[in-house]
Amino acid sequence: MTNAAAQTSLDDLAGLYRELHAHPELSFAEHRTADIVVSRLRGLGYRVTSGVGRTGVVGVLINGDGPVVLLRADMDALPVLEQTGLDYASTARATDRDGTDVPVMHACGHDMHVTCLLGAAAELAATPTTWNGTLMLVFQPAEETGEGARAMIDDGLYTRFPVPDIVLGQHVMPLPAGALGIHAGPAFAAAEALRVVLHGRGGHGSRPETTVDPILMAAATVLRLQGVVSREVAASEAAVLTVGALQAGTRPNIIPDTAELLLSLRSFDAKVGDRALKAIERIVRAEAAASGAPRDPEITTTTSFPILVNDEAACARLTGLFNAGVGLALDPGPVAGSEDVGLLATAAGVPCAYWLIGGSDPGLFAGVTTVDEARAIVDGLPSNHSPLFAPVVEPTIRTGVAALTTAARAWLGARD
Repeated sequence: MTNAAAQTSLDDLAGLYRELHAHPELSFAEHRTADIVVSRLRGLGYRVTSGVGRTGVVGVLINGDGPVVLLRADMDALPVLEQTGLDYASTARATDRDGTDVPVMHACGHDMHVTCLLGAAAELAATPTTWNGTLMLVFQPAEETGEGARAMIDDGLYTRFPVPDIVLGQHVMPLPAGALGIHAGPAFAAAEALRVVLHGRGGHGSRPETTVDPILMAAATVLRLQGVVSREVAASEAAVLTVGALQAGTRPNIIPDTAELLLSLRSFDAKVGDRALKAIERIVRAEAAASGAPRDPEITTTTSFPILVNDEAACARLTGLFNAGVGLALDPGPVAGSEDVGLLATAAGVPCAYWLIGGSDPGLFAGVTTVDEARAIVDGLPSNHSPLFAPVVEPTIRTGVAALTTAARAWLGARD
């Protein structure tokens, strides 16, 4: 990083990160974060537009003729009560879209993503002789709900701003800070979140014969759903089906009218995902019929993420560049988590390259000599979405800024 702008020193970026971490905002409520992004980008000479896709920000910097490179960071936080004990830990609360008061925490590292992209924005603006073309910086809202990328696209992202030649971005994970991970092909899973409402007929707990018990119906459904992956997905394929919530009833002696299930399905192949979705619907409807339900169940998709497919040539290029000057770059294999950044590439019809940066204390990995040893340490660390998730400030920021600037320059090329 150059010393061209004092505001973009590593110390300044560390302070920015702590400020963002202490003031998280839920999806489509990233107003304070967006204001900070707008102020910083304008100070660096970018043409800035706010309110794209409700709370998104786009910054454009033209430096002669050449390719258009899109760098993306997401901004939203999660309804999680922070338990890190950090002196900059979040104590924020907000009202979610259901009207519920919830704690808010940057439990997925989007504060780090914003910090690193602002650092890269400053570095690239300060070194115009090292690249040629157009930088398009996208600070996206609502990644956690899978709505933000689509909202920005629908709000004219590629009619109001340049169409990129490539989409680039990164995500912090509990890998050792200073390390990177990049996987070609299907890299992040498709995800469907489903809400299932099972209808019974309520009554007194002492007279179950006069009721249709939706809790028993739900329990049978949950058990049967476990067979979707174990018996309907081949060993050579991959899918994960989780029932994350079962909600029904209020009293021990009252059989309720309804039960609600919340499901999460993940897969790396569209055909596998479609087959699993059909199996879920078949099982839910069959269990309701077997229980004598007075009404058909309701099955609603509440969140949907596409498979994120990384371009093979782009990943090979970045792996070489990262290993040469940023940090150790490894192939972590496909990640079962989900991301909507791929929509930005698909909508433009261009390649995507999305990689991981480590955020864990590298000292924890001292003396590790094998991948299995490293994986065992990673598995024991707080992961994304944990109330204990807290990336170390350095060298995470340094690595994240270097990765973004290196990747951008790889496609922008040298100034004539």
